[in-house]
Amino acid sequence: MLNRDWLTRLRLRWGVHPLGRKEQGNREGILTLPLPSRLHVPMLQHTGQPAKPRVTVGQRVRKGEMIAARQGNISAPVHAPTSGTVIAIGDYPAPHPSGLPVLTVSIDCDGLEEWVDLDPPSDPFALAPEALAAKVAEAGIVGLGGATFPSAVKMALGLRTQVRTLLVNGSECEPYLSCDDRLMRERAAAIVDGMNLIRHAVGAETILCGIEDNKPEALAAMREAAAPFPHIALRRLPTRYPMGSDRQLIQVLTGREVPSDGRSADVGVLVHNVATCYAVHEALRYGRPLISRIVTVAGGAVRAPRNVEALIGTPARYLVEQCGGLSGESARLVMGGPMMGLELASLDVPVIKGSSGILALDASELPSATPSPCIRCGQCVTACPMNLMPFEMSARIRTGALDEAVGMGLKDCLTCGACSYVCPAHIPLSHYFNYARGELTRRERNTLRQESIRKLVAERSERLERDAREKAEAAARRKAERERAKAEADAARAAKAAAKAAEESSA
Repeated sequence: MLNRDWLTRLRLRWGVHPLGRKEQGNREGILTLPLPSRLHVPMLQHTGQPAKPRVTVGQRVRKGEMIAARQGNISAPVHAPTSGTVIAIGDYPAPHPSGLPVLTVSIDCDGLEEWVDLDPPSDPFALAPEALAAKVAEAGIVGLGGATFPSAVKMALGLRTQVRTLLVNGSECEPYLSCDDRLMRERAAAIVDGMNLIRHAVGAETILCGIEDNKPEALAAMREAAAPFPHIALRRLPTRYPMGSDRQLIQVLTGREVPSDGRSADVGVLVHNVATCYAVHEALRYGRPLISRIVTVAGGAVRAPRNVEALIGTPARYLVEQCGGLSGESARLVMGGPMMGLELASLDVPVIKGSSGILALDASELPSATPSPCIRCGQCVTACPMNLMPFEMSARIRTGALDEAVGMGLKDCLTCGACSYVCPAHIPLSHYFNYARGELTRRERNTLRQESIRKLVAERSERLERDAREKAEAAARRKAERERAKAEADAARAAKAAAKAAEESSA
């Protein structure tokens, strides 16, 4: 049980309690979708560089076959979600914050579901931790809680920093989303096995798994599955948003605070999502790469909301159609949760590894009030999980004083939206912070570009000066050689003339 005295001591006053609306999707079991006719698999489904295609148009691929290799250390490969024929490799709309199309491999499904040859280890626990991390990397597994950071990189970091505690995130604090809830209810034993495999891979001593108290069935299933393992502790968390944030979860479960400019590994903790643990189980026990995930399809405009298991690359429209379609016009389309999810222009984008939900919200589910001037009530300060002052930061941002906003902690902001949710003036605070961070990124890129240009100009000037100097030196050498050759010729002629004169005088 959760230590209530510890919670009291922490004085958890941050966060908000938005309407959960999780009952829309969690009442029925996970539905495995029929195979769609076509899949669009983006090469950028993770942080870092996009994967590099290793297939060609017209090539037949098998299910689980690697179709794109990772580029760089912070990247992940991409695999074919089913068997079929590659019909296109090019830009295609994708759920990416830039809003721009990304490089995508489109596959016509043949319906055969022919798997590539899989080679799972006979006993994953007999492998060295580095070998386990390598297999997780080959499987293309990324954080499925939304961050999509390559899991193998996290595992390698855990080895280097001697992590002592593996913290498993089962809080799922965003409204509407219940994919992790249903996964824990139905596949708890596989999740626990994945937790133990990650623990072995990072050398952790204990496992802490936190689950919010609005998921009693999931908590019961996970406790039953974890009962044989004394090193696993299940903790019931208070329902509060954003409890699923790594830093907040670490603070609540361990009492440790991650430094502002640090990582969770700096305090001896590594955090993975329950869905990531399940994906690790599938990869290390059966050799299956990450080619599908559980997605919550919900919202007031969806006729039959529920959780579905969808192949990566399945169009979002297909998911909604399999859940009864839309009952009317949707007021907002979101991939992910309503607080931190990505607003979609249409349902034509494909499901990616980080797609936890597809929401079609109707007008009644959206805030209708218009923004008014800040009344400086301080509710946003109370709600902020990072102890920032959102109203002060937004005031600086509106006047263009971004450096002052950074000094007040802008880069520590989670952009969770809690401040916007509680603001009685309905000021879109998190939008200001997203704008400011984007503007800072643009400025940093411009600065780097200008520095690069200055460096190129300096190098060009240096090169021109060097070329001119080398040309002048070469010209001087040639002149000297000509003058020396002329002097030698003159001397030879003079000697010849003198010799001739001597001959004539002797004669």
